[in-house]
Amino acid sequence: MFKKILIANRGEIACRVAATARRLGVKTVAVYSDADARAKHVAACDEAVHIGGSAPKESYLRWEAILDAAKATGAEAIHPGYGFLSETEDFANACTAAGLVFIGPPASAINAMGLKAESKRLMEQAQVPLVPGYHGANQDPALLQAEADRIGYPVLIKASAGGGGKGMRAVEKTEDFLAALESCKREAINSFGDDAVLIEKYVQRPRHIEIQVFGDTHGNCVYLFERDCSVQRRHQKVLEEAPAPGMTPELRARMGEAAVAAARAVNYVGAGTVEFIVEQPGGYDHPEQMKFYFMEMNTRLQVEHPVTEAITGLDLVEWQLRVASGEPLPLKQEDLRIHGHAIEARICAENPDNQFLPATGTLNVYRKPVHSSFARADVRVDDGVREGDTISPFYDSMVAKLIVHGDTREQALARLDEALAQTHIVGLATNVQFLRHVVRSASFANAQLDTALIQREQAVLFNQQPVSLPLAVAAAVAETLVQERAGEGVDPFSKTDGWRSHGMFQRRFAFEDGDAHIPATLAYLHDGALRLTVGEGEGAAVGLLSFSPCAQAPAAGDGAAWRLDVSFAGEHTRATVYMQGERAHVFTPRGARQVVEVDLLAHAGDSTAEGGRLTAPMPGKVVSFAVKAGEAVKKGQPLAVMEAMKMEHTIAAPADGTVTELLFAPGDQVTEGAELLKLSIG
Repeated sequence: MFKKILIANRGEIACRVAATARRLGVKTVAVYSDADARAKHVAACDEAVHIGGSAPKESYLRWEAILDAAKATGAEAIHPGYGFLSETEDFANACTAAGLVFIGPPASAINAMGLKAESKRLMEQAQVPLVPGYHGANQDPALLQAEADRIGYPVLIKASAGGGGKGMRAVEKTEDFLAALESCKREAINSFGDDAVLIEKYVQRPRHIEIQVFGDTHGNCVYLFERDCSVQRRHQKVLEEAPAPGMTPELRARMGEAAVAAARAVNYVGAGTVEFIVEQPGGYDHPEQMKFYFMEMNTRLQVEHPVTEAITGLDLVEWQLRVASGEPLPLKQEDLRIHGHAIEARICAENPDNQFLPATGTLNVYRKPVHSSFARADVRVDDGVREGDTISPFYDSMVAKLIVHGDTREQALARLDEALAQTHIVGLATNVQFLRHVVRSASFANAQLDTALIQREQAVLFNQQPVSLPLAVAAAVAETLVQERAGEGVDPFSKTDGWRSHGMFQRRFAFEDGDAHIPATLAYLHDGALRLTVGEGEGAAVGLLSFSPCAQAPAAGDGAAWRLDVSFAGEHTRATVYMQGERAHVFTPRGARQVVEVDLLAHAGDSTAEGGRLTAPMPGKVVSFAVKAGEAVKKGQPLAVMEAMKMEHTIAAPADGTVTELLFAPGDQVTEGAELLKLSIG
């Protein structure tokens, strides 16, 4: 076994490799860019070397700098992780030339499987099933169209050097072929520097099922069963599970043997994945009729490898290290067994309701369910970030991988939904709630899987609000009241319960939900009850608000979080509320929602519609004035401080102007709507 390895990657996969290396007693060296100087993977390793700027081409793709770092630190081998240099033939060769072990397949295998057309020819020779198509070198457009006509429409044009959904076009009829071909070639040359394409039959209702294979230097090769990766957006995987629902033992054996044949065809060593497109001619109810065709081979460890670890009980990174150090595979094919069911959800910084556009920002709140990290468990979270870290625009948008395991698929589904409900991220947009919608959709729950699932279920996946607006507002109001009561003492005058010797105290709130303005009024009744009105007119929600704090979560960002039991207007839930400025992030078992709680006093002067009149939006006491009559002020400058419910609020100037008159003195009690001072605008 190696004594020291360098991990030529970042984030989650670098932390993942470091965890296994540490367990095996292998020292690790991290490399990092400017953007990753304080990253989690740097802290996870024994040593770290700076290799360049934030952009990948200035750091993680600079294999010369990585080799220099390995030699300077005495590393014996390099683990490339996935992405970046993991499937770069030149890098694998350079490692060997430098006397370093590349923890991956031979460079010849990377090269053979790197070009789709070449790999298809190899697979045909190895008798691995192929989708009917044309994989030849002749790229004459007329010939390509003739081949498409021969295959039969619809067909798929694919860039031979492509990946990740780029350089791919589906064509429904012969009249559209040439225009689609030109478009595909343009994208291919821009993305890969190679405009060669291949033509394949477009498989209807396809599933994406892949087989994990492992080879060693002693001629052994096994398959570690399958993963279903059909749930995708923009040709990128969203959920992966193992074993594949509906898989028969006979089909599993045939696919596994075909995958091993594919690996042997290129003398494969290490971890690899053979991906198949699977046709369902009998529909979802007849999985025994499924037909599989070779799609491509990924010559590296896959992002979704933890689901295979979950059902086999194995550590695939440990297998990689052992095989790379010259050891034979730890197990033979007949020793491998499937235990239960596992599902992985990729948690990404993106906005599903806006075409899955990537998001950047700070993880002001990053709370996870009870879990293991980089080790098999009922709930496992693999990540390379911590609360307070920034998701930058330089790298992949994945925040974490959430993996669950159960005795059955139904148990795994329930665990996944519960674990997602306990995953709270505040500070940037994520797909956590979208993942919950997918998991609870009819298609996924009933294993009606194909690559069009998200498109088919879009009515229940996008723009959903499982938490009602009145309940979200009620939880935000309850959080405000709990925060206030936390500061109470034994002195009855410190109480914030709204008690009055006569009359009934009412308190006004204002919320925003997108572009909608939502007024809310809280009435303190004589018996101590609270009556809350959310909205106005006939559509208002009215009812008694009751709540009790379950616990206070650790401080997060600029505000603590409270776990509350909340009841209002016939709805009851347990909610965790995180306040980030004026934005309340409400998480409940049924979903999450954000509302903006507008501080009426702080925004009292935001509008100049009243010609510079600054009024008190609720009853309170004038604590102080920061200006004098005749004083010139700038927009945003503090003018006065008011106190309401034992909390101080600053009122700022809505625009440049001059204070003409102060209408109260410090210590005066004022009623709602009272004009505090006069301001001449301009």
